[in-house]
Amino acid sequence: MNLIESLYHTYNNCVSHVGVEEEGGSDTLLPLSHTTQNANIEVTLDHQSNFVSAKIIPKRQQKTIVPCTEQSGGRAGSKPTSHPLCDKLQYLAGDFLEYGGCVTSGYAANPSEPHTDYLNLLDKWQNSHPHPKVKIVHEYVKKARLIRDLVLHKIIPLTHSDSGIGNFLDEWNDKESEPPEVFASLPATSTPQESFIRWRVTIPGDPSSNLWEDPSVWESWSEHYKTTQEITGLCYVTGKNQPLAIQHPAKLRHAADKAKLISSNDGSGFTFRGRFTDPSGIEAASVSFDVTQKAHNALRWLISKQGTRLGEQAVVAWSLNNQEIPNPLDSSLELATVQLEEDDIDALLEQEHKARIAFIDQINTGQSIALALKQKLLGYRKALGDTNKILVLSLDSATPGRMAITYFRELTASEFMDRIEKWHDSTSWLLYHNKGRKYLGAPSPHEIAQAAYGFGSRLDDKLKSATYRRLLPCIIDARPIPDDLVISCIQRASARISHEDWEWEKILGIACALYRKQQFQKNNKTNYTMSLDPERNTRSYLYGRLLAVADVLEQAALARDENRPTNAARMMQRYSSRPFDTWPILYQRLEPYIRRLKSNKPGLLHRYQIELDAIKDLFHPEDFINDNKLDGEYLLGYHCQRSALYTKNSKDLNTEETDTNTDEHQDESSN
Repeated sequence: MNLIESLYHTYNNCVSHVGVEEEGGSDTLLPLSHTTQNANIEVTLDHQSNFVSAKIIPKRQQKTIVPCTEQSGGRAGSKPTSHPLCDKLQYLAGDFLEYGGCVTSGYAANPSEPHTDYLNLLDKWQNSHPHPKVKIVHEYVKKARLIRDLVLHKIIPLTHSDSGIGNFLDEWNDKESEPPEVFASLPATSTPQESFIRWRVTIPGDPSSNLWEDPSVWESWSEHYKTTQEITGLCYVTGKNQPLAIQHPAKLRHAADKAKLISSNDGSGFTFRGRFTDPSGIEAASVSFDVTQKAHNALRWLISKQGTRLGEQAVVAWSLNNQEIPNPLDSSLELATVQLEEDDIDALLEQEHKARIAFIDQINTGQSIALALKQKLLGYRKALGDTNKILVLSLDSATPGRMAITYFRELTASEFMDRIEKWHDSTSWLLYHNKGRKYLGAPSPHEIAQAAYGFGSRLDDKLKSATYRRLLPCIIDARPIPDDLVISCIQRASARISHEDWEWEKILGIACALYRKQQFQKNNKTNYTMSLDPERNTRSYLYGRLLAVADVLEQAALARDENRPTNAARMMQRYSSRPFDTWPILYQRLEPYIRRLKSNKPGLLHRYQIELDAIKDLFHPEDFINDNKLDGEYLLGYHCQRSALYTKNSKDLNTEETDTNTDEHQDESSN
């Protein structure tokens, strides 16, 4: 019950947000016994229960808070129960059948039942906790002329009939003219007779005419509905005897979500029999109506406001008292630049770009994105304190009806911040950004999924969801990164010729970040520095350095208009599998470019040859002639050596010829 209890307290701590429209179009925190629906038509009544006007609601304004019962809040199937105030025409319109309306199949034996049930709900509400505006709606609905008024005001279209009364027009076949406006407000598979109605009531002197935004209407229904709860028992969350919930809300991840966290079986199956006698689920775990409403409303609100959704999976982290916390699924760049304008992010990346050119051995100091991230996390720490409770939750559903908690952790703020900082520090590398610049930091799970499985349509929601589910414990619990993810990134980085330049640059940085973290975490080895380590003499690292020198040497010899992959790029995959066999072939193909540099840029060629000799001198003879496959360390050697060569060229070569060459190199490193 830790999750339900925490959500219950979250709602109580955030009660001031109830009904308040959130920024960014996220769901509002709902009042008790309410849900949201997309309304298509807005009907306005006057204080004497007369029809005034109606209008079609644009799709961006359709989300509407409506009162509901336990049954209607999670309604489904062929006989969905009515909401008590706003609903579809088959419930609200007493003249629905006169115009050829078709009720849902469960009501076929008694087509007037939906409207009768709706009127009964309104009767009981007004007898228990009357509200003047709801009474006006009640009086109007009893007139049984809603469809007639909507037709007269040209909201609902009818077919032509010789008898004078047409039927609902379900589709528009006239291709030469625009269809009635109501068709544009409906889902693609719905018809005008399935329109959802919301109410406005204009009373002189009362500025609040929208019933779906009126707190007094919310409170009136909530207080009435509490009196209808008949089963009382021990609530496992509060420890008190309270009215118990028989059904629990759905629509947690989105408006069409039917999966429930707590669900019970109907009496016709055999799932519960043999263990319980009652299909309601109360014998297994009893939760009060008040608690389940608040907990589910809070969870729906949190997922909409700050959660991450991938297909059927939803991941959300929050503070119990609703303080802002870092998103564990963000990259270092996203965390450091949260709430910044695009121009500010560009300025930070420009600083990062310039700082990257200037560093050699001090890569961990003076980096703008890294410093911005540290300042941001420090601000979170100060605001949250040490003992504030942080919760991280992942939900998924294999079937439409039931939802599973795939991950749940409850931490103190200090534990949470320690683990976020550790992830971003231990997984940081020089990463490529889509705007053509690089930054120092950790990749997001989304970027890791791209590096491991592909970009665009090659990466579907199932792969992304599985990657998030596997990486969340690595971030929050400091578990080792799955080996197959690291291997996949290394293999894709080795297949350089198969990717666009920007894709490969991104994959390379992420592969280096994951391999570095894996080795430190798995074998507790000395941490790899992000600058070149000239003393490291491991076989893979040195072979990676050789490949980088060959790559940069050929790039330097190419003319500006020669835009093609180098031999090192084309042979990278083979080189990673058989380095000793491939290196002589690669070096032989460098001879034309060596001769070109010897003629045009002899100083630069000399620098590269010295670097090659220094690398070869570090090899143990048995390592150099070993033709076994290289491990991921060769990418670290390649990446560090290439960055070091670009840096040396930009810093030390001052002749006009070398300055031109340096510009070429910096352009290459930014692409």
